[in-house]
Amino acid sequence: MTDDPSQEHISSRIPVSERLFILKDDLSEDFVRASGPGGQNVNKVSTAVQLRFDLAGNETLPQDLKTRAAKLAGSRLTQHGEILLQADRFRTRERNRADALERLLELLRKAAERPKPRKATRPTLGSKKRRLEAKKQRGQVKKLRGRSARPDE
Repeated sequence: MTDDPSQEHISSRIPVSERLFILKDDLSEDFVRASGPGGQNVNKVSTAVQLRFDLAGNETLPQDLKTRAAKLAGSRLTQHGEILLQADRFRTRERNRADALERLLELLRKAAERPKPRKATRPTLGSKKRRLEAKKQRGQVKKLRGRSARPDE
């Protein structure tokens, strides 16, 4: 390990995409007991991971990405602005840690995709005519449902 503090900062980066990264300092992990596979080991060892990412306190991601990430996180976003992910699919801590981190990075990658802006278009003349024709036909059908005239009147 080098004594250069700039190298330490680089190693604490976790790449999200080519241009984006998060810092390990923005992550925290808690280990809890998991349900699922593991036999009696489940009752003894805390292998499930609760990964917390401080989205509100993060300074490396742009604000628009944070907003989209918060929306994508949904109920996984805490009141303190943290994304909380729980991983307990695997029997080992290491695999659950990797799974939780990969899910977080996938969520951030998805949030990094800017939504395509909608371009307003006008309806074509043909579509207007078809719509009006359909309305006329529908009106005719409804008109024919009226009461029939009595023969004695």
